[in-house]
Amino acid sequence: MSVAKVGAVVLDCPDPHALAGFYAGVVGGTPEGEGDWVDLAVPGGPTLAFQRAEGHVPPRWPSADRSQQLHLDLTVEDLDAAEKEVLALGAKPLEAEDRSRTFRVYADPAGHPFCLCAC
Repeated sequence: MSVAKVGAVVLDCPDPHALAGFYAGVVGGTPEGEGDWVDLAVPGGPTLAFQRAEGHVPPRWPSADRSQQLHLDLTVEDLDAAEKEVLALGAKPLEAEDRSRTFRVYADPAGHPFCLCAC
């Protein structure tokens, strides 16, 4: 028997509304909330939440001194098509050169690493 269930995955960021809008463009859903906290109910997935963090310092990929601490793996059907869309939404490629792999690594607009996976 489990003790708990996942309620939300929370990402610290400088602008919760902007980052929630980015992820709504990537995984769907409608951002809800005001001020320093925004929820994004993801269709078929866990809620993503975005919390304002003053002085937010994004992780570096890869780096031992500012490690990523967590990242999202987002499953897609077509890596090339998904890449075009996330780049248009404001993602930055971190490790996407090797086209033979089944995943590519990007940073969201607040600097959090995430992977597009055709796994």
